[in-house]
Amino acid sequence: MSYNLEDFIQLSGEIFERVQSERVFPDSKTFVDMIPRRDPESIKREYQKLKSLENFSLKNFVDANFELPSYRENELSLPENRSMSEHINLLWNALTRKADRKVKNNSLVQLKYPYVVPGGRFREIYYWDTYFTMHGLLNDEHIELAQNMIKNFEYVINRVGHIPNGNRLYYLSRSQPPFFASMVRLVADYKNDPVSGTKFLPAIEKEYNFWMNRHEYSLETGNPFEHTVPLNKEFCLNRYHDSSETPREESYFEDYEIASDIDDLHKASFYKHIRAACESGWDFSSRWFNDGCSLKTCRTTDIIPVDLNSLLYSIELYLSKLYKIKGNEEISGSYNTKAKQRKELISTFFWSDIQGFYFDYNFVKKEQTNIYSLAACYPLYFRAADQIHAERTAKILEREFLKEGGLMTTLHHTGQQWDAPNGWAPLQWIAI
Repeated sequence: MSYNLEDFIQLSGEIFERVQSERVFPDSKTFVDMIPRRDPESIKREYQKLKSLENFSLKNFVDANFELPSYRENELSLPENRSMSEHINLLWNALTRKADRKVKNNSLVQLKYPYVVPGGRFREIYYWDTYFTMHGLLNDEHIELAQNMIKNFEYVINRVGHIPNGNRLYYLSRSQPPFFASMVRLVADYKNDPVSGTKFLPAIEKEYNFWMNRHEYSLETGNPFEHTVPLNKEFCLNRYHDSSETPREESYFEDYEIASDIDDLHKASFYKHIRAACESGWDFSSRWFNDGCSLKTCRTTDIIPVDLNSLLYSIELYLSKLYKIKGNEEISGSYNTKAKQRKELISTFFWSDIQGFYFDYNFVKKEQTNIYSLAACYPLYFRAADQIHAERTAKILEREFLKEGGLMTTLHHTGQQWDAPNGWAPLQWIAI
């Protein structure tokens, strides 16, 4: 897929920068999701004529020339006395989007099949959220919709080379935790039909190659993605990474503000670290902070995360299984070997025998981060942990993380979303 953000008036240029920096909307995501009501070039020409006038209102100009999609869940009326199960069932229809029709100058990446969105300001599908959404869909027997979500991601992988953070142009520079293989396996297990997973083998392998830096796709800048970190001549592990060196379009004001007192030499690097943290899904958390406290010390790409590598371990095992089903013992054996090697590396680099817990690894400092987080559950969930490591991890989770409302994300109180005392639904699922 070829694109350039400069071609989209709501994603770059003078109007975009003014709207974001002057806080025309309290939420930076609002403008990047808006659709020009007419030809963007004519909007730009009119703006140049009007912008210097004494009575010019940028807000009125935007309202007159751009339209924000509205969705029906905002008008949904729900009965007061409803159970959680009834509440979820009532929301499926409201949160389901039909196959996208092509709308000129829209920042949305069109999907071919119906899909579920989180709702509210999140008007698009999000990658790793979808795995957990699918558990709910299958529980409520919406098998066709769950399968459509997989087909949409297969379509995007073949079109883009990876699954972006969400189906927006401004998300294409990064992905999210790679749960696609887990989604395929989830539906195959639900149908009790392991062979059905082989239909998606090429897409699973293509996504795997994206994470292993074996792909052709790059941004308009030509910069390659760099998700692998060589540990020696033979082995590597993986990190989160985004090659863009600018504030996130959907969080432009916030990123620009926090980087305002960072010297120009380090700003580009800071933006890359921020974007990489968004690829992790944990935006933001002390996991990524050099000092464990401040977002300004975010160093995501210096860190090899335990959750990402546990996910890739599970993908290697599943690719091995799918190739075995297809009768290709050689490739199946190759992926099985990769999985065994990664399992050993997970134990070597992420496990601390002293603390009895899994930690991320900072390859720049050549040491574990010592940030306690629920990412430690991933080796257990994907069965990369042996029994002793699992039992020791579980004891710390119960003693330190488990509170009346569930499990805290980390033990650090930084004020960030993905830190104490907050707990997040997907991590509760993984932990339980």
